[in-house]
Amino acid sequence: MPQVKCKICNKEFYGKPSHIKVGWAKYCSKKCQYKSQMKGRYVKCEECEKEVWRMPRELRNSKSNKFFCSKSCQTIWRNRLFSGPKHSNWKGGVFIYRRVLLEHDDSQICARCGEKDKRIIVAHHKDKNRKNNNVENLVWLCFNCHYLVHKHNESI
Repeated sequence: MPQVKCKICNKEFYGKPSHIKVGWAKYCSKKCQYKSQMKGRYVKCEECEKEVWRMPRELRNSKSNKFFCSKSCQTIWRNRLFSGPKHSNWKGGVFIYRRVLLEHDDSQICARCGEKDKRIIVAHHKDKNRKNNNVENLVWLCFNCHYLVHKHNESI
């Protein structure tokens, strides 16, 4: 009875003489045969350091040479790297007036026309100074009234 060593796990197993002759008796099981056909490699997720299998094409086509286990890990990494002052569209981080107005006033109603649809309500600076975020200087306006106040100097 010819005994052959598995090329993957080195376990000894019985190999039929006819299979050995044609070169088939290389693996002890289908599991080891499958492992031998895998061409990629394991890489660590850049965010959570979990091991992830990547195919050769994925390894070749990565521009940053960074790999992630999921889209959520990739998003967390990207947001840490390209948010705030590091983002190309960053303008200084002074746009907190909406939050200030929400904390002090619970009703989002246009001060000019009374519109209640929160999807079109925006915060407006009465003195038109965007850095003056005092509650007394802020008021809710709908898009239409906001346009009229800025472009046609209409009163609030």
